[in-house]
Amino acid sequence: MARRTKEEAAITREQLLDAAEKVFRERGVTRTSLAEVATAAGLTRGAVYWHFKDKAALFTAMCERATLPLDAMLAAADGESTDDPLGVLRDLMAGALRHLATDPRAQAVFEVIFHKTEMCGELGEVFGRRDRERCDCLLQVEKLVRRAIDLGQLPVDTDAALATQLLDACMGGLMRAWVIDRAAYDLAKVAPSLVECIIAGVVAHPPRRIERVRPHVRPRTLTHA
Repeated sequence: MARRTKEEAAITREQLLDAAEKVFRERGVTRTSLAEVATAAGLTRGAVYWHFKDKAALFTAMCERATLPLDAMLAAADGESTDDPLGVLRDLMAGALRHLATDPRAQAVFEVIFHKTEMCGELGEVFGRRDRERCDCLLQVEKLVRRAIDLGQLPVDTDAALATQLLDACMGGLMRAWVIDRAAYDLAKVAPSLVECIIAGVVAHPPRRIERVRPHVRPRTLTHA
């Protein structure tokens, strides 16, 4: 009996998470109440509070249930030992795009996070934590960029931190645009060529470190009274 109750609770939790995905996508997180999530799941409001203490907890669980493409890419990055860091970056970036293109749950959660959520109020702490996690992951990508510089795949004066931000912005912008209009093109099919365009641009014209130039100081001339 206890085992069955545990299984039933797990099923109820999944129903609530499925309903949250659906309603959050339709109405946005801020405008959706927990009562509306419960109704969409065919359950009572009390069932929501049995599993989740508030909307932030429900939202967090919904996000954690899906493997988001950038999270998957950045978590797999290892810049310490590879002999082809740019090749690793190509594979990771293309894999992230294919993951988004082929995983409906990742698409749903990605859309909710980036197009249906205000990053403030009761969700402010959730997004603050995600930002910290993202920064930690970006450090792994920066290690790959620095490794590429050390191995001569990028010029020695490449600004590794800025190049990392550029790669992140390109990938994030591409994903956001595709989620809005998925019929525009077959993302899974063209992922390698899109990534190659991004990497080729960084290789051809990488952001450079700006060195401080010491001002030229004129030698003082002695004047004679």
